[in-house]
Amino acid sequence: MKIKIWLIRHGMTAGNRQQRYVGTTDELLCEEGRQQIILKRQLIKSDQDIQNVYVSPMLRCRETAEILFPTVSQITEAGFRECSFGEFEYRNYQELNGHPDYQAWIDSGGTIGFPGGEDQKAFCDRVQTAFEACIRDDVMPKACNWGQTYAGQNAAEKEFTTAMVVHGGTIMAILSKWAMPHQDYFHWQVKNGCGYLVCLDTDEWLAEKGTLSVIEKF
Repeated sequence: MKIKIWLIRHGMTAGNRQQRYVGTTDELLCEEGRQQIILKRQLIKSDQDIQNVYVSPMLRCRETAEILFPTVSQITEAGFRECSFGEFEYRNYQELNGHPDYQAWIDSGGTIGFPGGEDQKAFCDRVQTAFEACIRDDVMPKACNWGQTYAGQNAAEKEFTTAMVVHGGTIMAILSKWAMPHQDYFHWQVKNGCGYLVCLDTDEWLAEKGTLSVIEKF
């Protein structure tokens, strides 16, 4: 069975507009962000009915999901939270420029840890563990039950589709491990309200050979 997943970055917040590192700060969308998501709604809803929506617990993700999928219950996944930026939290380049720890982070290609926060590996490990558990323990069983419901009802024309409304870093962590062809972490950056439509094969995932095929970037 094939499962399609919309990986969606939340809409713009005040901190995003000011180009701040927004990780643990729990803020709602700004008005520009709300309008941004309203415009995206038709693109995503034109695909098919979304069966489930998984969200980071942060307000910006939950509000985005509410705008996109007002009739679908949200399933919160704590492991989908954005990276903890530690001492860099809610600061921007202008405020951090010249800080030795910030320069060291830049020189490392973004791989060393944020002072008092997470490093890239720890963050990716957290997100990837949560994603794999979500797929195996929740998405695939629901897809299987859904497939049985449509057995004999022209099921070949139907497709199980779900969505995950998360953070830019969360999407990067997921795709840097499973997307084919393989690309590094920063290749998968997306703007607010954007993301990727991907597809997985349940037989591959059951055989411990799971990958994600990227259908489109939106």
